[in-house]
Amino acid sequence: MRAIRSGLAGVAVLAVVNFGIAGRCLAQQSSDNSTKQSATESAPENFQEESAAEKEQEIRELRDRLDALQRRLDAEIESMDELKAQLQAAEAEAAAAKSQVATIPAQVQRAVEGTQPQGDKLHYKGVTISFGGFVAGEYVNRSIDTANDIATAYNGEYFGNDPLAHTSQSLFSARQSSLSALVQGDPGPETHLEAFGQIDFQGGAQTANSVQDNSYNPRLMQAYGAADWDELHLHLLAGQAWSLVTLNGSGIKPDTIVIPPTIDGQYMPGFDWARQPQIRLTQDIDQQVWIALSVENPQTTFYTGPNPLPAGVTLTYETHGTGLGFNSQNTLSLNHIPDVVLKAAGDMIFGNWTVHAEAFGLYTNAYEQLNYQGRNVSGSGIGAGLLLPLVPHWLDFQVSGLQGKGIGRYGSAQFPDVTFDPTGVIQPIHELIAMAGLRLHALRTLDVYLFAGQEKASQQSYDYTDTSGATPTEVPYGYGDPNYSNAGCASESAQAPCVGNLRLVEQGTVGLWYEPYSGRYGTVRWGLQLSRTEFKAFAGVGGAPVATLNMVFTSFRYYPFGE
Repeated sequence: MRAIRSGLAGVAVLAVVNFGIAGRCLAQQSSDNSTKQSATESAPENFQEESAAEKEQEIRELRDRLDALQRRLDAEIESMDELKAQLQAAEAEAAAAKSQVATIPAQVQRAVEGTQPQGDKLHYKGVTISFGGFVAGEYVNRSIDTANDIATAYNGEYFGNDPLAHTSQSLFSARQSSLSALVQGDPGPETHLEAFGQIDFQGGAQTANSVQDNSYNPRLMQAYGAADWDELHLHLLAGQAWSLVTLNGSGIKPDTIVIPPTIDGQYMPGFDWARQPQIRLTQDIDQQVWIALSVENPQTTFYTGPNPLPAGVTLTYETHGTGLGFNSQNTLSLNHIPDVVLKAAGDMIFGNWTVHAEAFGLYTNAYEQLNYQGRNVSGSGIGAGLLLPLVPHWLDFQVSGLQGKGIGRYGSAQFPDVTFDPTGVIQPIHELIAMAGLRLHALRTLDVYLFAGQEKASQQSYDYTDTSGATPTEVPYGYGDPNYSNAGCASESAQAPCVGNLRLVEQGTVGLWYEPYSGRYGTVRWGLQLSRTEFKAFAGVGGAPVATLNMVFTSFRYYPFGE
């Protein structure tokens, strides 16, 4: 631009010079004519010839100077054209550079943006820290006193023989309040690392109480590290997280778990899930098809039955905690082979519909020391899940289920995984866990839901003829044996026993979540849930008892970091 201004100044100077020269020439010509006329009249002829020659010489000199200036002007104009071409080339390069920036791969762009400070995150030594969680003030009223806090024990046998079945329960709780933190860092444009931790206050150690200070223990919910490699489409997770059997909402990612929208801390019967330590490797294909393999912490839940095993059977299948990491009041199974889950998922787009579907297989293993020898017994299951927008952005449908043997601990009702036959051999129990529901996004601030779920166990019974006495006696073993006595299940004053093995737990629940405020100061939500749960036992001597539990929940939650 400086050179262009210099060139324009030169043009202006040349124009002034040319104008001056032309004027001088005209004036000189006029003067010459006058002089010539005067000289003609008064001077000799030879003097006139000399004067004319001098003038011609001067005019030639002026013309030469004019030609030189013209050449200089032409050179300046040529220089200006070159500068203009250079300016156009620079503008083209700038446009090309802008176009290249616009085509940077998404992952590189995300890495660039990640270096920019953001107001809702903390930045420390190259990583970003995001906080989450909520403070909850909740209330529950139960038609039967289950002796639970905000999470309902769905494996209880709340029949008429239990005194608590004849009294209701009402309590307030803040124990579902939780706190979480997500730490993220990108060592490179293709590599992303994160660590996530979450706690609530539903732990109930021996020092916890509900009398005066209402002090409860923090409970570890999730604590895991993860690594993602975009170029390889690989994802690694290690630590405690939701089990791979839990329904995802998108792909197979640890942060897309879809849980029932209930207030109940145990969710609802029919929901298959667990939170446990694991190592998981996931491969995605263009973020549309996902395959994952997870090796997870094993545990087995047992039903031993009301009758002792026959004489001569020596059996060890669990142990008590030592107090070093495990409470001595709790028992642990003797598993030494981890649970294994293999899962495939896909996200399909049909116009405005985005459908998520998944299927998985589960392998479990139970261990016992029977008559001084170790035995492994395998269990297995298959499951699937589907998320379908019936009316996009307005009405969503979801369904999930798991069926197999030895899988009871993966359901909210916590049916036993296995039982024993009269010889002491572990026998896995066949079970079905299933749940379906609708979510209506009635308003931007209001969601209404309707869900139903059930967990069903199959009979795994064995009869043994005891000949040790004077008269042979039939002794029932296993789970759900029709020879178990249910005669005392109807009344707490009855003297007869009540075995009451649960055959079916089913629930229907309806609720809503209203969001009166969501903005820079967080989110406020208010919830209401009504549920009806039926507990149905296997038929035995004296009948098949049934118990009904009605519950009302309310929740006020404040999410200070957003949701």
